[in-house]
Amino acid sequence: MPCYNEEQVLQRTHARVTGALRDLPHEIIYVDDGSSDATWALIQKLLADAPAGSVSSRVRGVRLSRNFGHQAACLAGLAEAVGDAVVLMDADLQDPPELIPSMAELWFRGWSVVSARRGARHGETRRKRATAYLYYRLLSRICDQPVALDTGDFRLLDRKVVDFVTSLAERELFLRGAISWTGFPETSITYERDPRAAGTTKYTLRKMLALSRTGVLAGTAALPLRIPAYLGVALLLGAGGVGVVRGSARQAAPLGALGMQLLACGVLGEYLLAVFRQVQGRPSYLVMERTGSEHGTAEARFPAHVEEYS
Repeated sequence: MPCYNEEQVLQRTHARVTGALRDLPHEIIYVDDGSSDATWALIQKLLADAPAGSVSSRVRGVRLSRNFGHQAACLAGLAEAVGDAVVLMDADLQDPPELIPSMAELWFRGWSVVSARRGARHGETRRKRATAYLYYRLLSRICDQPVALDTGDFRLLDRKVVDFVTSLAERELFLRGAISWTGFPETSITYERDPRAAGTTKYTLRKMLALSRTGVLAGTAALPLRIPAYLGVALLLGAGGVGVVRGSARQAAPLGALGMQLLACGVLGEYLLAVFRQVQGRPSYLVMERTGSEHGTAEARFPAHVEEYS
């Protein structure tokens, strides 16, 4: 659970989470994302109050040196977690921890990713609900790999998905897009998102725009870079049409010249896209499981192009 200035709600959150997980062996990891209030002191108190030597339940805390942002705090928690399945959720109780046992049941049935889809968003303005609705559908349409609709970071991830996501070398990681990109079996549970239990949202307009930008660039790099090429081809066709209809090459020349310039930019964009994909450092493919060993391991045959999970 990433935490940023959550002193007003953290104790209630802990009580509800421990109650929801009482029948499941678990650990709870709180990531203090550079809070300026008493959040870290409360986390330390929760650690001190946790039953000593408990095998089925334990509490851990991670304190970041400053506020690195929600996605970075989520990634820090994933890197710390050691369980066979990991649940990401915020600490403000908008995401009900009582859903976790149902998510775990779906994981036991073989799903690698169990997302919590927001059927309703209580306590949010009409503008926030409308922009979120449009953003997720636009992102799903233009992404290389569609992202789950109306789904934030509240989800359960199998260990192999966690290992892959935490191994990525991307500086600005968009977790939702990276998880969808893996292609591991994913299902969802629909729930009604509650208002914040206390305090105010930490996602300012600036932070929401920054997250939206990261999501678009991480998942749809090809489209922006190819727009000049598409426009160039359209303008060249338009110039040809003007020349045929009016019978004047002079009138079609300016349009054709602009089309050639945009087409040249599109060619450069293709090379830039290839560099971007290389710098991302993602493997060429993922092996979800393998049976038999008569052909040797994938690492031995293609060590630079595959991440294997047994």
